[in-house]
Amino acid sequence: MSKRERAGYHHGNLRHALLEAARRLIEEKGTSGFTLAEAARTAGVSAAAPYRHFKDRSDILGALAVEGFDAFADQLEAAWQDGEPEPIDAFLRVGRAYLTFAVDESAAYRAMFDTSDAAGEVAGLRRASGRAFDVLRNCVAALLERMPAKERPPVDLVAVHVWALTHGTATLFAENNPGRGRVPISGNDILESSVLVYLRGLGILPR
Repeated sequence: MSKRERAGYHHGNLRHALLEAARRLIEEKGTSGFTLAEAARTAGVSAAAPYRHFKDRSDILGALAVEGFDAFADQLEAAWQDGEPEPIDAFLRVGRAYLTFAVDESAAYRAMFDTSDAAGEVAGLRRASGRAFDVLRNCVAALLERMPAKERPPVDLVAVHVWALTHGTATLFAENNPGRGRVPISGNDILESSVLVYLRGLGILPR
């Protein structure tokens, strides 16, 4: 073990260093474009060192996804602020926070929504992703309270619709997306107008 590796273990930094290396590699090559050995080289440790923390690349992607979903949920909750001072405005803040996270934390965001080989069995991943969805679900539930009870659509259905709409916008405006330069409207403007149209269609906002 190198002196650098020994220092990493002593300070408990090796796992963090590997996760940061994976972030850089995802930004350069995508979630499927690197190996665990490349992450080790980027972190400056031996090829064997990562196996003390991760069994394979899917495992490190899953760990990034857990961290990402937890930070994501925190950011959405902070934007929602219990719907104050007005739920519609707070809901639009949540949308802006979503897009900001997708851009500022692009590597984590890609790991969170990778469908090819991100590890579904990583400890905490289901909990973390569920927590993020619950934040959005709580926002939607508060908005639906503005409707008569018998006219309200299912909360989960509306939450999934809004998530899909927001995720699509975030993907369109993600870093390194060559199509982004051809879109003459900002991501925030697209998302806000789309959400308002959707809420009017449901009857939450006046037509």
